[in-house]
This record gives sequence, C-alpha cells and structure tokens, in this order.
Amino acid sequence: MRLRPRALCVPLLAFLASPLLVLVQAGQADAHGDSIQFTVTGQDTGHVRAKATYEDDHDPVDERISGTLTAVSADGRTRGPWRLVAVPGHAGTVTTQEVLPPGTWKVTVESGFPELGRGEGKIDVPVVDPRPGEKTTPRPARRPTASGTASAAPSVEPATPATAHAAARAGAESGPGSGSEGATAWLPWTATAAAVLAVTATTVTAVRRRRRSRTN
Repeated sequence: MRLRPRALCVPLLAFLASPLLVLVQAGQADAHGDSIQFTVTGQDTGHVRAKATYEDDHDPVDERISGTLTAVSADGRTRGPWRLVAVPGHAGTVTTQEVLPPGTWKVTVESGFPELGRGEGKIDVPVVDPRPGEKTTPRPARRPTASGTASAAPSVEPATPATAHAAARAGAESGPGSGSEGATAWLPWTATAAAVLAVTATTVTAVRRRRRSRTN
C-alpha cells in the first residue's frame, strides 16, 4: 500500500508545529511575568476591593485568583484572613464576602494562584446610617413615681368657661369665710343687723300707735 504525498504532509506539519506552539505559549506566559501585583482600590459598604495585575505587562489577571485578605485597624483590631472572591464583570477585581466595621484599616492582599502576589493599602470605612433621612420622634419626659418607676408627665388641658366657673366656685367655697373662721368673721355683722331690725320694729310700732290715737 502506497501513501500519497499529501496524506504524509498533514501529520508531518502538525509534528513540526507543536514545538512552535509550546514556545509561543511560553513566551506569552513570560510576558505576563511570574508574580501578581495587588492594588487596594477602595471599599463598598465595608467590602474591600483590590485590582490584580501582572507585574511585567500590568495586564489584569483574567484567571481565577486564589488568595486571602487581612486587615489591621489603627487601634490594633485584626480581621481575616478572608478568602478572595471575584467581582462579576470586572476583570482582575477581587473582594471578600465579609465586611469590615467602621474605622481606618491597613489591608494586605496575597495570592498563591495563578501566581504569587501581594499588595497593601489603607482605607477608611465610614459609619453608614441604616435609614438615612429618617427622623426620630422625641418621647415625652418621664418622672419617677412613689414606687420608683418612671411615668409620663400628665398633659395639661386648656381651661374652658365651665371649668373656670367651677374652679372659681370651689375657690369661693374654700376661701376666707368658710368653716369656723368664716362664722366667727360674720358674728359682728349679724349683731348689727339684729340691732337695726329691732330699732326699725320699735319705730314702726310707735308710728302706728300715734296714728291710732289721733284717729280716736
């Protein structure tokens, strides 16, 4: 059986080209370098973000990155190491599922795959209100009771004519002249009135007698 020259060329070319493909792939890998550089770019509600690029050509790392993140605060608190996770839609950007609390933090990012890498940075995590713009309603002041517990201060209702009249009447009844002191204060006036009535009765009786005597 004789092989045609065309059939022999295809396997021969593939055999000769394989070393060239290996060299090209090795050259591309060498162009990236053998280490990764991490740049801490900021944070998103406590989630730290870092950009991973190759050290030599500064291309973003488009492969899965295996690494960790640790953080140390200004007062000595530590967080991590936390596993790095990729940010969807952003090549070479990594973050963590965990959240840093408010404060100033020194962040260190390290990787072991696809290459060794390291980077440091400082970030500030601010305090964020859970419901911005919401206003709290002040509660009424409370005062202690006899039992020691706090009770709300009683509300004062505006005075009406009926309540004002009732208050005036109660004040008149409970004011000077009520009770034993009031009775004592009215004794001189009672005696004077009795004397006036007696004189008046005597005068009227004398006038009637004079009229009768003149008539007779």
